[in-house]
Amino acid sequence: MLSRLIVGFDRLVGRRFYRLHVHMYRWTGGIIGSRSPAGPMLLLTTVGRKSGQRRTTPLLYMPDGERFIVVGSNGGRPQPPAWLLNLSAMPSVEVQVGRHKHLADARVLTEAEKTVIWPTLGEHYKGWSDYQKLTDRELNVVALVPESGGSSGIGA
Repeated sequence: MLSRLIVGFDRLVGRRFYRLHVHMYRWTGGIIGSRSPAGPMLLLTTVGRKSGQRRTTPLLYMPDGERFIVVGSNGGRPQPPAWLLNLSAMPSVEVQVGRHKHLADARVLTEAEKTVIWPTLGEHYKGWSDYQKLTDRELNVVALVPESGGSSGIGA
């Protein structure tokens, strides 16, 4: 039920809301925006593959040791999210979790790795399974691995 509401919200006002979400998350150091009814949220900053501009997207994530696991669901739309396409050109990203910012390497999991982690992702947030049912596109699962040394001190 919650995932149906989230899909409706996303399609109705999502893009405008996400810009506000990013602003509030940054302004409050994650006090506002790092939690949602669906789970924990991070900010992912990629470099546009065409524009070269930095783009920041709020994403639901699942912690996995030191990694952050995100899903390229794009709300079940037929096209992949822009941030996922940007990773193919530049896998070095910035991740903000709460007030902590990290430089990270983004890696799309292999099909075998996805098969292993998908049940756990579904337990973490059922909506990802629902999004997969909305599209013929296979949803990519991405591991964001902070570069060694922990917090980068970027803007912190």
